[in-house]
Amino acid sequence: MTQGMTHRPLLISLLIASCLLVGGYSHAELSITRGSEAGSSSFAASSVPEWTYTVQSGETIQNITKRYLANGIASSRLLQHNDLVDSSQLRNGDTLRIPLSWLEQQPDPARATTVSGQVMVFSGRTGSKRPLTPNTLIRVGDEVITYSGTSTIKLADGSVIRLSPNSRLAFNRLTRFGKSGMVDTRLRLNSGELETQVEPVIEDGSRFEIETPSAVAAVRGTMFTLRTSPEGTDLRVTEGRVAFGPPGHSKAIPEGFSASVSSASNGGMSIRRLPPAPDVNPIPGQLNRLPETLSWEPNGAPEYRVNVYEAESGKWLQSKTQQGTKFDIELLDNGKYQVQLAALNSHGIAGMPRIVDFEVDLQARAAELTEPAPGEAVNDDMPEFSWQLKGQNEVARIEIADDKSFSNVIATSEWAPDQQALPSRPLSPGKYYWRVVTEAGGNSVATSETRTLVINGTLPPVRIISINYVDKQVRVFWEKVDTASEYRLQLSEEPGFRNIIKEADLAETTAALRLIPGRRYFVRLKALSDGPLESRWGPGRELFLE
Repeated sequence: MTQGMTHRPLLISLLIASCLLVGGYSHAELSITRGSEAGSSSFAASSVPEWTYTVQSGETIQNITKRYLANGIASSRLLQHNDLVDSSQLRNGDTLRIPLSWLEQQPDPARATTVSGQVMVFSGRTGSKRPLTPNTLIRVGDEVITYSGTSTIKLADGSVIRLSPNSRLAFNRLTRFGKSGMVDTRLRLNSGELETQVEPVIEDGSRFEIETPSAVAAVRGTMFTLRTSPEGTDLRVTEGRVAFGPPGHSKAIPEGFSASVSSASNGGMSIRRLPPAPDVNPIPGQLNRLPETLSWEPNGAPEYRVNVYEAESGKWLQSKTQQGTKFDIELLDNGKYQVQLAALNSHGIAGMPRIVDFEVDLQARAAELTEPAPGEAVNDDMPEFSWQLKGQNEVARIEIADDKSFSNVIATSEWAPDQQALPSRPLSPGKYYWRVVTEAGGNSVATSETRTLVINGTLPPVRIISINYVDKQVRVFWEKVDTASEYRLQLSEEPGFRNIIKEADLAETTAALRLIPGRRYFVRLKALSDGPLESRWGPGRELFLE
């Protein structure tokens, strides 16, 4: 209360200046507060909302009617409304008064641009509930509910709304007046908090209103925050001005001020100057390592709020309220970001924001391998791998393959900032290739040198799975052994394989044999590796070609 008394003379002067400015708007702008009771000091009112259109060179009354007016509205009515006899009286630069109710009206859905956490949308047409995802269209009658999540929503005119966690926002009207560029947007914030950036009105006559259970905010090109609860509604204006107050009793709240409406019937409205933006100590425009500490000078505020957004999408990434004057920027991928820092007053309302833009550009570096040594043979089927990270804010994992090109990665480890790990599964005996992949900033990747490793033991025996006879040819198929580089096939005329009539090393898991009809043969296989390991001979199978 003491703060409000201190700034009362300045506040009254600003409000008077705002009201004087309002009187300078054209007649079409009167529609923005249509429905407010007489005596509202925000915007003037008109019983017949109109749009003032400026005639362009070569236009006729028929052109204008076809382009902007709804079906059934004849050009003769437009002439009569403007006290014109015919179209010949129109000149370049003349103005026409067009009732808003005559304009073609089309529903124009909003669109969710970013979603984080649990956010749902209730359909006003079907009553169904579904998760809100990026690019979801939000139509008239829908309601968005942010539980533990946040969402950024873009309206058809380019206005942006950021919804805080635990908020409910209903979309009561989303109307576009044909090709005129005007919109009629009416939302209801049932609970929670939103931050808006409303696009300036393209033409006279547009309307943008957000209603809460205790107040109404009407705007035309500004940035403000609205918060509502069972106790009342708080407004914070950081750019432009907002007509705000209980229904029918709004006032013009200028930039740099907050206003609060109590839910109590006689609570009235209190207006306060916002705390100034904190003075921030500079940080590099490009951050090559994290965390980076953002600090600022204390200005007497009990607490500060720090919000972090993606610069391009507007996605709300972090929000923190703290008492100190330092904030660690961390856990961000490569990209461009914006921090908004504001002091909180004793009522918990954020003041004017200080905006800090920066870019994160982290570069991964190849790790240095330590253990196992190159070509080392181990008896453990779950050996520990270790390495040294060379970069900042990196995560890494091992990759283990049975080929030099790593086209068949058979085991990995979890991405982690650690410098040692176990494989994701036991390794069968055989020769392997392993390396460490590091990542920084989400999109910068580096790969270490490649080493070989041998797991001691014997390869599993090879099992023949099928035999096909086609004409005078027999095709044999067998199971693949993961660590085998090739397979040795033997063909014999007796089951003891004492007399081998054919032997071949094959890279594939199938072979075609030409046999003499009427004779019996026997075939068997063993797995070979690049190293010293091999399997025992698998069981022999009889072959007979009639």
